[in-house]
Amino acid sequence: MESKKYVYLFNEIDATMRNLVGGKGANLGEMTKLGLPIPQGFTISTEACTKFYVDGKTISDSVIEEIDLAMQRTEEITGKKFGDIENPLLVSVRSGARVSMPGMMDTILNLGLNDEAVLGLAKLTNNERFAYDSYRRFIQMFSDVALGLEKRDFEDILDDIKESRNVKLDTELTAEDLKEVVAKYKELFRKEMGKEFPQSPKEQLINAVRAVFDSWDNPRANVYRRLNDIPGNWGTAVNVQAMVFGNMGNDCGTGVAFTRDPATGENKIFGEYLINAQGEDVVAGIRTPLPIAKLEEDMPEVYKEFMEIANKLESHYRDMQDMEFTIQQGKLYFLQTRNGKRTAQAALKIAVELVEEGILSKEEAIMKVEPKKLDTLLHPTFDPQGLKEATPIAKGLAASPGAACGKIYFTALDAKAHSDSGEKVVLVRLETSPEDIEGMAAAVGILTVRGGMTSHAAVVARGMGTCCVAGCGEIAVSEKNKTFTVGGVTYNEGDYISIDGSTGKVYGAAIKTVSPEISGYFGTFMSWADEIRSLKVRANADTPKDAAQAVEFGAEGIGLCRTEHMFFEEDRIAAVREMIVSKTLEQRKVALEKILPMQRQDFIGIYEAMEYRPVTIRFLDPPLHEFLPSIDEDIKDLAEQMSITYDELKATIDSLHEFNPMMGHRGCRLAISYPEIAEMQTRAVIEAAIQVNKEKGFNIVPEIMIPLVGEVKELKYVKDIVVSTADALIKESGVDLKYMVGTMIEIPRAALTADEIAKEAEFFSFGTNDLTQMTFGFSRDDAGKFLADYYDKKVYEFDPFQKIDQTGVGQLVKIASKLGRETRPDLKLGICGEHGGDPSSVEFCHNVGLNYVSCSPFRVPIARLAAAQAQVTNKR
Repeated sequence: MESKKYVYLFNEIDATMRNLVGGKGANLGEMTKLGLPIPQGFTISTEACTKFYVDGKTISDSVIEEIDLAMQRTEEITGKKFGDIENPLLVSVRSGARVSMPGMMDTILNLGLNDEAVLGLAKLTNNERFAYDSYRRFIQMFSDVALGLEKRDFEDILDDIKESRNVKLDTELTAEDLKEVVAKYKELFRKEMGKEFPQSPKEQLINAVRAVFDSWDNPRANVYRRLNDIPGNWGTAVNVQAMVFGNMGNDCGTGVAFTRDPATGENKIFGEYLINAQGEDVVAGIRTPLPIAKLEEDMPEVYKEFMEIANKLESHYRDMQDMEFTIQQGKLYFLQTRNGKRTAQAALKIAVELVEEGILSKEEAIMKVEPKKLDTLLHPTFDPQGLKEATPIAKGLAASPGAACGKIYFTALDAKAHSDSGEKVVLVRLETSPEDIEGMAAAVGILTVRGGMTSHAAVVARGMGTCCVAGCGEIAVSEKNKTFTVGGVTYNEGDYISIDGSTGKVYGAAIKTVSPEISGYFGTFMSWADEIRSLKVRANADTPKDAAQAVEFGAEGIGLCRTEHMFFEEDRIAAVREMIVSKTLEQRKVALEKILPMQRQDFIGIYEAMEYRPVTIRFLDPPLHEFLPSIDEDIKDLAEQMSITYDELKATIDSLHEFNPMMGHRGCRLAISYPEIAEMQTRAVIEAAIQVNKEKGFNIVPEIMIPLVGEVKELKYVKDIVVSTADALIKESGVDLKYMVGTMIEIPRAALTADEIAKEAEFFSFGTNDLTQMTFGFSRDDAGKFLADYYDKKVYEFDPFQKIDQTGVGQLVKIASKLGRETRPDLKLGICGEHGGDPSSVEFCHNVGLNYVSCSPFRVPIARLAAAQAQVTNKR
């Protein structure tokens, strides 16, 4: 049986091998085949990385043998010998996963140098200074990257010697100075590691390969993977490449360049280089690099060749390229190329222009933009200069994107009052509840101590497009004293803070924010996405304002209107509370009559904003206690308003207390206990539709959604109330109005009995927030406390509240879809949980055959693009 191959020379690699050799390795193979000046070498595959972990973090003898053989072949190609005194082959070692993971691991350059090879290199190049400069760089990089020693300790030694020689730049140190640096570096290594710096090039190489494999599993890489949906079992490849030197003198240099401007997308070369330097000098920012245009003056022939190759690479890869290059004694080498990272604005401009230039089709162009990138186009961001000067004081969960700066207030009431007087406000709470809605709406940002990515604060903030950092346990909030403390510093009501909902960082000072810019490229690009996709995209919207915002972002309807969100405004909450504490049906009906016109007016506003688009309205869902006050002072005030005693009201509130309210008296259970609530809501929905159809000539078809159904008889009971109420109103009005009644599938039992439920439901909407919560059996508000441990210990790779768990929750969605359509072939299927705006979850919904996804208005463009990408991927 043929044994598995783990190591490939660049000339054995082509573009189809990306998963096996990583993005960098695949590109080096392609560039070799294109005949470009590439320093040769080999790639150790991603499968070798997986094997490393299976073998208990050891590199097997068979892989080491393949590395030795590949090194011999590289020696033959380069005419140099690894570890040789006369003509040493030195190599760089870099990681290279199948998708770009910037910052995961630093590069090691000049590997293969030791006390003898450095003498050979000095003699060979007739440049002792260059040889020792390369050796001191290698010792520092190897010690830092492969063995975890502090980089700063080495830099301090270098700084001390520069100071003692009265020079500012590394390039001003002599060969003798650099010999002293090397001696001190080795002394530091001996002191820290208890042994001499390794002199065997092979030992150096195996240690470096081990470090790259190890870096796949470091905390930084794990967080990056979780944020970008990269599976942990992919592994990283290792690229070992012959060194070329940009630090041999003034006819040498190194640089990084993009074929287009990565910030703006402008179609002109963008890059920087340094004369007499190695790669990390450009990145580290120790010396100020020169703009790439200056290379035309310094080395016109090299510049001409560079531009030809850059254009060739962009043309070959049909995308903007990010390239690293080195010039060694007047000869140009390309070290790597990859599709360049870019801002959202640049991504859209480049994608549209590549289509206009005839390089890409529309289908190819929409695959060039990451859907999540669009977030930055729709929300404010911090001014880069201000951000550079700021230091975070705490970090929570990046729950809703954007940047916010304002004065802190600790109650919804205070937040609203100060916002009304013209202040920018950041609402700080232990956790938010539905009664905070007015304060949340008034705030430019929301910061909570507790709660996860689908906590109340996170979900509502995303719906409003408001920046939110949730679950920031580092801060200690005293709502009583109206302060919070972090790192020994106390922040008082009215102090300025800034929060970044895209990173989760909190800053203890004011940082200027800048408004987003939506350019014409956005409209063109999104129109292509809409042409291509088959999955519809709706929005979760509870007010006419949200509905209008959703339409502006391209929503094709409302997939979830949460009627309870309409109840928390100051002029309404009293009537709702009156309804809840009513002791008799008559009292309750009096209160409901007060609520009816308010609800009806909201629905009229939403229908008018949505015009001809469908609107799904969910009936009352949350537990009733959420509408009632919990503080004694507020209870006294309410008792006075309602002309009842404090004790009577307190007893009612206590009786409504539930140990697990999210699984308590809510959803359809409320309508079964109090059918008059469902009757009032039906009247509001239907009367509003009749009025708008009459006055505006629209053809509104309301979709009434009964929440939290787990048994078909529950749905039938509430549906009968809806139908009898609606039909009577329609008959009385003389207007021909169609409406639909459906349910939310958010209880596992509902998914498993969907064939029964579909006998009564005309549509299903998957409420995947609750479905995830009930399937996993943990609270989405509390899970944040322990999920970090699950990620660290590799129990979970991602947050199931952010990205649909296709193995478990996804199976329930599939089962319910299949069973439901067996009973009712024309059953309309949608999803309205938070997953509706997550790209990988959108693709799953496309593949399952749902009709639409619904998400917060600000995530609608993301879902539109993700749906188009799912269509293209499936066609392939």
